[in-house]
Amino acid sequence: MASAVEIRDLDVTFVTDSGDVHAVRGVSLDVRAGEVLAIVGESGSGKTVTARSILGLLPETSTIRGAVVVDGTDVTALDAAGLRSLRGEKAAMVFQEPSTALNPVFPVGWQIAEGLRAHGNVSKQEARRRAVDMLRRVGIPEPERRVNDYPHQFSGGQKQRVVIAMALALDPAVIIADEPTTALDVTVQAEILELLRTLRDEEGTAIVLITHNMGVVADLADRVAVMLEGELVETAPAGELFADPQHEYTKRLLAAVPRLQISEREAPVSATGPLVKAEGLVIEYPGRFGRSAFRAVKGIDFTLSPGEVVGLVGESGSGKTTIGRAIAGLTPVAGGSLEVLGVEMNGVKERQFRPHRKDLGFVFQDPATSFNPLLTIAQNVAEPLIVHGLAKNPADARGKVDELLDAVQLSGAYGDRFPHELSGGQRQRASLARALALDPKLLIADEPTSALDVSVQAKVLELFGELQERFGFATLFITHDLAVVDMLAHKVVVLHHGEIAEAGPTAEVLGNPKDDYTRRLIASLPVPDPEEQAARRAAARA
Repeated sequence: MASAVEIRDLDVTFVTDSGDVHAVRGVSLDVRAGEVLAIVGESGSGKTVTARSILGLLPETSTIRGAVVVDGTDVTALDAAGLRSLRGEKAAMVFQEPSTALNPVFPVGWQIAEGLRAHGNVSKQEARRRAVDMLRRVGIPEPERRVNDYPHQFSGGQKQRVVIAMALALDPAVIIADEPTTALDVTVQAEILELLRTLRDEEGTAIVLITHNMGVVADLADRVAVMLEGELVETAPAGELFADPQHEYTKRLLAAVPRLQISEREAPVSATGPLVKAEGLVIEYPGRFGRSAFRAVKGIDFTLSPGEVVGLVGESGSGKTTIGRAIAGLTPVAGGSLEVLGVEMNGVKERQFRPHRKDLGFVFQDPATSFNPLLTIAQNVAEPLIVHGLAKNPADARGKVDELLDAVQLSGAYGDRFPHELSGGQRQRASLARALALDPKLLIADEPTSALDVSVQAKVLELFGELQERFGFATLFITHDLAVVDMLAHKVVVLHHGEIAEAGPTAEVLGNPKDDYTRRLIASLPVPDPEEQAARRAAARA
């Protein structure tokens, strides 16, 4: 079978202020038509640099040696005009975050048609017709109407479909999909993977998949290339690689994947009442321009006791983050009762809740945006201590900060670095240290590991479990990853459209789900085993 992409002895070096960075070292790969090649590895392994070289998307600070041949054309020899012609016609890219790939001020149909008009003499009417056809091909309902809608009128999964439609518009030989499902819920992720599988099988499109999710690799990839520190350490058919990995790094990567094992976790017995108690909780977002309010949470009941970990799971829009924000006093309660640390949050004034804020920690999904980039890590971690009067300045807090950094397995030297100088996993550990600075009774963790590499995620989750047992804080763990809930949570609450679909002990809910929605969530979770994934897909179609 002909190769859609051939990479030979690719070497990429970046010139930086602190010296040259050798990002890719002598990589040789090929991708055949109608094949999915997954490139996996941790952040900094060179996988995205390798993939972007296919489209000539590397910056001017890069020096490239070797050959990258796409459908017979060597990308490294093209000038700017040649690259413009290549992009879209021979190769196209599906980016990780569709919201940033789409222009918010233009309808999606116009954005699909823009690529068509840029590459040929296509009339407006013909471009629109093909845009409608593209939306239909990727499964957008009512494409004749939705072609005029703006990006904000689509869900996250639909936006990703629109981005795939843009990539398909000119029938490229290869599509580079860079973490196309990382920000998506498991059910939406399953739909996107099915769409990519259809493109491979029916259109013969070659797909280069960049991901850190080994479940996604098992579900979709035909072959897998494993990269480490800029080098290719192993390449094999997916079934062989999962069954019998050869390289030590590949073995470690697969061992780090969280799996749904339905483990029993004994909930701690508390002599005191719950730290969080919701009864008939209603949370609404006010409507604008005369519209009625949107009810995000519709009368739910649950409790969170001292030392307990409760997993709050559900798709985007289910209300899970809204509940976390309401517990933290960041979103007002519209109805029912929500008692947090002994304070009724329905109608609460900030001055009533402020004395209790020191007992509540928050770990955000993206630590890079929650840290002040102008402060060192030590200064960021010290901030809660200074705000609450437990330290006069960062120097005064440094002893406590170093203890916290040591607890999250970062040496004190990391305190003198700035946030951008840490890796994603290191930043998330520092974020956990800051959340624990005031010895909170309650921690809210909102998708704290979803953006991390699988091996880094495993270390952070293991650390989180150790710290939770050591310090005994209660945790509301908000996530869409059921395997993570299985690892950490004593209880799980499954949310669907603002209502509780199912709740109970983790082993009971995940091991014997009663609700159809819970069963669908579990069935949508890809497992790191190509044979089992194939069997599950066949069973779902039956």
